Amino acid sequence: MSSVSLLSAHSYNLPTLKTSLEQLLEPLGGIKAYVKEGQRVLLKPNLLTGSRPTKECITRPEIVYCVAQLVKEAGGKPFLGDSPAFGTARGVALANGYGMIMEELDLPIVEFHGQRYTHTSDNFNSLRLSKEAMEADVIINLPKVKSHVQLTLTLGVKNLFGCVPGKMKAWWHMEAGKDANRFGEMLVETAKAIAPDLTIIDGIIGHQGNGPSGGTPRDLGILGASADVFALDRAMVEVLQVAPDAIPTIVAQTRLGLTDSLAQIEFPLNHPRELAIDDWQLPDRQMPIDFGLPRVLRSTFKHFYIRLIREPLLSNK
Repeated sequence: MSSVSLLSAHSYNLPTLKTSLEQLLEPLGGIKAYVKEGQRVLLKPNLLTGSRPTKECITRPEIVYCVAQLVKEAGGKPFLGDSPAFGTARGVALANGYGMIMEELDLPIVEFHGQRYTHTSDNFNSLRLSKEAMEADVIINLPKVKSHVQLTLTLGVKNLFGCVPGKMKAWWHMEAGKDANRFGEMLVETAKAIAPDLTIIDGIIGHQGNGPSGGTPRDLGILGASADVFALDRAMVEVLQVAPDAIPTIVAQTRLGLTDSLAQIEFPLNHPRELAIDDWQLPDRQMPIDFGLPRVLRSTFKHFYIRLIREPLLSNK
């Protein structure tokens, strides 16, 4: 059985938050169960955009600060990385108040660069992923709890789409976006390939409504952690009381035989029902995954990406 640690937590105050994270990780063996002396540790937050710094649509810098501290105390060498939807990782991080942690903890931030990796699955035999993520000794995935107008919810699995370089994200929206099941499966296979060692989800304040950035902040008072990102996502769906079959990533992981039932999960601290939210706001509208572009324009985009991205990748295999 997978183990998911859930904890009631209500403060981003640094000493209080660090204590909460230590309590959260203690049943999982603590940070030293995942980080050894000298290992390079990628911290992968959700750095969606720098244009809405007060809307709680990115992983709070305080979370990254405290996790980086814990990694350093374990002898690891943390660095920060992401491939934001808009702008650079450094630019988005600075716009959202990450400058202090980067300076105080001497925390490097890297931009992701893509490389083609062979992947074993029925429908995806190769994936273009961040070289920096794939070469890290340890990956700690740090998502934010958010509603999402295309995917209903974005949690740990979806956050790992940030390990796909920006242009390939656009390709996947065009190539797989017409089929929510295929897009969800691509996200799950990407998460399997990245294989984060630990996921810690920031649910102290979430982002509800028309996310990933157009919604509103919502106090949740929850931290969650697991070595199994699929189990953690399934637990958080239960906390938010959202129908699992409304979330393409949960549908895909169920179809692929990954964690889909609470009966498969051990909860050493709180059970999801003890932290359940009965009025979480989902989007009031649904946006097509391929952005609803007209067929001619979508075809033009796909042709462009095939010529500039897909064909060079295939020729290099």
